[in-house]
Amino acid sequence: MRSRVIGCALGLSLALASAASAADKVSDGVVRIGILNDLSGIYSDFTGRGSAVAAQIAIDEMGGKVLGAPVELVAADHQNKPDIAANLAREWFDQGKVDMIADFPTSSTALAVMEIAKQKNRVTMLSAGVAMAAITDKCSPLNAQWMVNTYALAAGTAKALLKAGRKSWYFVTADYTFGHSLEKDASAVVEAEGGKVLGVSRHPFPGGDFSSFMLKAQASGAQVIALANAGNDTINAVKQAAEYGIGRSDKQVIAPLLTYITDVKSLGLAKAQDMYLTEAFYWDYDDRSRAFAEKYFAKMKRMPSASQAAVYSAALNYLKAIQAAGTDEAGAVMATLRTMTIDDAVIRNGRLRADGALVHDLLLLQVKKPAESKRDWDFYDVRAVLKGDDVYPKPSDACPLNAKG
Repeated sequence: MRSRVIGCALGLSLALASAASAADKVSDGVVRIGILNDLSGIYSDFTGRGSAVAAQIAIDEMGGKVLGAPVELVAADHQNKPDIAANLAREWFDQGKVDMIADFPTSSTALAVMEIAKQKNRVTMLSAGVAMAAITDKCSPLNAQWMVNTYALAAGTAKALLKAGRKSWYFVTADYTFGHSLEKDASAVVEAEGGKVLGVSRHPFPGGDFSSFMLKAQASGAQVIALANAGNDTINAVKQAAEYGIGRSDKQVIAPLLTYITDVKSLGLAKAQDMYLTEAFYWDYDDRSRAFAEKYFAKMKRMPSASQAAVYSAALNYLKAIQAAGTDEAGAVMATLRTMTIDDAVIRNGRLRADGALVHDLLLLQVKKPAESKRDWDFYDVRAVLKGDDVYPKPSDACPLNAKG
């Protein structure tokens, strides 16, 4: 009996020692992931609370631990303001000991936090931030642009429509950095592929009345009216276009350059039908995407946007990289991520470049007509799988990391 007690005690001691040894590889004995996004404003529908839920699903799939250390999640509202985002990030890094921050639905918040994270030796993963600056002149060795960027979104939609013979384009653009970036990237693709930009209308951000912009676009006779905006701006532009019958003929289509499934849900198929768009994720694509979406739906009673799904993938692969690296030190984790093939329920055939771009397959989608939808959230037909190398930009000389990559 005594030997059994000693054996049990020894086994317990070894187990505790093993757990302590594993936790010693993790700074502060805890891995902390932060979700910093819009919880109450224009972008809250496709990021917001749903992004935190997606991250928690990833944490749960890893058993709530990595290297024997617990994984904790925190979330906050940056209100789409870079100064608020920067202050929250500093507080999280300095006092909260947060190791990685993800999401960032506005470019200015993403770039502000990226710089602070680089100074503090912490990781950022832009699941909603799509600005090209993040992988060009503002690139960081500790950042990953996990979902997509403006060039890939623009190139995916533009190349497909140009290939279908839609050569003339008109842009309705949000008048700030993100909108300008989308317009610039799409225009470059249009002109490179033999198309022509007939005109541009720039609206205030956020916008309200889009009727004059959409009527001007219609009057141009362009075969494609491209919306270089996002969130409620896209929703309002499409709604007002529908009131005037704009985009309802085969001669002229509306192509939002950044649209989420949550936008289509808000619009309804009657108004959104026939639109073309490029997305990084669609919940009904295959069995793996549906399995993740079912977990998400059980918690949120709605399907995830591509951005929310990307938070799941980013958190999951971040934790896997910590496990493989044997440490949560930022540089080691990022180096490990760059050796991994990213292939999960969200990202397919992914590889992380030196500049932080995660190059992976995208989907060209067309919104179904109401009669074609079989159930709620059955919104898209997949028209093509776009290979990452065909739509992502080449590494830019503006990013000094590419010389090392």
